[in-house]
Amino acid sequence: MFDAAKTKEQIIQWIKDYFNDNQPDTPYPKDTPNPGDTQGLFAVIGISGGKDSTITAALCAQALGADRVFGVLMPCGEQWDLSVCHDVVQFLGIQYCVIDIKEITDAFSGTIANSGLLMNRQAAINVPARIRMAVLYAVSAIVKGRVANTCNLSENWVGYSTKFGDSAGDFSPLSQFTVTELKALGRELGLPPQFIDKTPEDGLSGLTDEENLGFSYATLDKYIRSGLCEDMAVKEKIDRLHKTGLHKINAMPCFNRL
Repeated sequence: MFDAAKTKEQIIQWIKDYFNDNQPDTPYPKDTPNPGDTQGLFAVIGISGGKDSTITAALCAQALGADRVFGVLMPCGEQWDLSVCHDVVQFLGIQYCVIDIKEITDAFSGTIANSGLLMNRQAAINVPARIRMAVLYAVSAIVKGRVANTCNLSENWVGYSTKFGDSAGDFSPLSQFTVTELKALGRELGLPPQFIDKTPEDGLSGLTDEENLGFSYATLDKYIRSGLCEDMAVKEKIDRLHKTGLHKINAMPCFNRL
């Protein structure tokens, strides 16, 4: 049985320990721009309005204090649920900025086109995620922080992330927990239902996560934790996605010099 209350406290302590152990080796110059606390690093989090980034931000706020959490809202032009992102940062009381990545994304695609190549669907979906991660690291350098990875175990299990995009980060509080377990954590944190139960979608393809995957997170989570899946076709698909997606989360293979 998943103990959300105990797990919440364990993650909060883990975040505290991480930040205590990962202060910069040398102090930043006094004129380094910093929007808040100069005594410690920020947790820098891309705020999507979904449960993963919201729960990560809430855990970091409890571990470090809301004044040491910095949210980055990164719409790509018009984003229908951007208001939810604003609701999240206001509810948590954290500092934030909004950086629209549309011009960067369009310029990137245009530069590729100038080479004679055309962006295909896969590239068009992955590029914004990688641009967002580049933006997060730029913000992290500006405010003095560490970038939070917000992926969960369910997504990682089936490779549902972008390599060097949302699968990147400096620390990962949620990567060992399924979507089902995250929802329990969110309730334990006292987050409003609209942040926990918001239908997950990648914000890029126009589809929900479950539409992209072809099965529900409930089915996936049950299979991860129990090994049970009544639908053999779904089981085979999960196994196939797991195998082909491992390169996204495993360490890069290196040639071992003899």
